[in-house]
Amino acid sequence: MKFLECPSLDRLNDFFGDLNLGERTIRGCLEAYTCKHAGTDKKLSISLENEMLELIEKSCSPDSPPPDDMLLTRSSRRTLIYLILTLYHMYPDYDFSAVKAHQFFTEESWDSFKLIFDTYMFEASKEWDETVGDVSLLDTLYMALDEVVKLGDCEIYGYVPDSEADPLVEKGAIWSFNFLFYNRKLKRIVTFRFSCFSNLVADGFLMDGVLNEDDDEIFADMDI
Repeated sequence: MKFLECPSLDRLNDFFGDLNLGERTIRGCLEAYTCKHAGTDKKLSISLENEMLELIEKSCSPDSPPPDDMLLTRSSRRTLIYLILTLYHMYPDYDFSAVKAHQFFTEESWDSFKLIFDTYMFEASKEWDETVGDVSLLDTLYMALDEVVKLGDCEIYGYVPDSEADPLVEKGAIWSFNFLFYNRKLKRIVTFRFSCFSNLVADGFLMDGVLNEDDDEIFADMDI
């Protein structure tokens, strides 16, 4: 994967860099990559492909559960490999060798993504309106993504790690989201990670739980 410089994303990254909202801080980052192999990508890609084929072979046993749909065709396996390789580039100090297909969910539309963004980034959007104020934060995000990956041709994926395998949990995030906007035609992916950290933790307070009560309702509407 090769990182792409995108000025349209830089403005948003400047805003999301360290957004202090009093008791909480929002951090976000958008990155664009081509799907062309670079460095160790080819070796890792072959290793991932072999592991997937082994899982398919094992699933042929009568006592084994059927394989995930993302493993059934070469095209879908290639997509899954691109997604995992992208995670490695997003978090270069973290090992994603144990990531499974079911940890990626596919959003049906921009509206599905918008539901999560509006819910969790409400305060950030208000701050944007007050400090920037020309176009809404969500509309600015839409235009930037559309410029880089053409949203109309994109598949939108979310990555939901197991709790013990979430890189951001180790850094104290209250909640975090990782979205990947993948355009097959352009062979390009834009990642968008955004998370929330409590400023109270730094002052010696403890947090009870990491998600709020509405999370189950939001994820219940998604295709897993």
